[in-house]
Amino acid sequence: MKTPRLAGGWRYLPLLLLPCAALADDGHDLSFQGDASFQGPHGGQAIEAALVDADSGEVLARQDGSVSAEDDPAFVLDFPGALQEGRGYEVHYWIDSNFGGGSEGACDPMEHDHQWRVTLDEADEADEAVTHVEDHDPGRMTEACSTFME
Repeated sequence: MKTPRLAGGWRYLPLLLLPCAALADDGHDLSFQGDASFQGPHGGQAIEAALVDADSGEVLARQDGSVSAEDDPAFVLDFPGALQEGRGYEVHYWIDSNFGGGSEGACDPMEHDHQWRVTLDEADEADEAVTHVEDHDPGRMTEACSTFME
């Protein structure tokens, strides 16, 4: 008894694997939010955030918006499809505060523009969308402007 063969042999195998590869590349959404504690010091100010690969330091995506003086969450920056399982991420962000100086629209030193770097622990095992909520804590500020220099 002969086993039937697919005409053309193995050359069609890659076509069978394409849907699996496409699904493997689909990422999970990240919603990066700031709670109401940002309202008082930063309401009405611009915010910019970058999703960063924790291993390479590569900026994967950027989002910007403004901090609400009334809404909770005070800001929501969405990164659709950005998180891949098994990878580490950070979010670097700054708020255009211009406390005591600085330039509007430019990321100035921390004494003028508040800035942070946040490790996303929940992204390590993300098998669905991740919502990360930050509280305003100037004690955790870390230089982040270098991420946004072009």
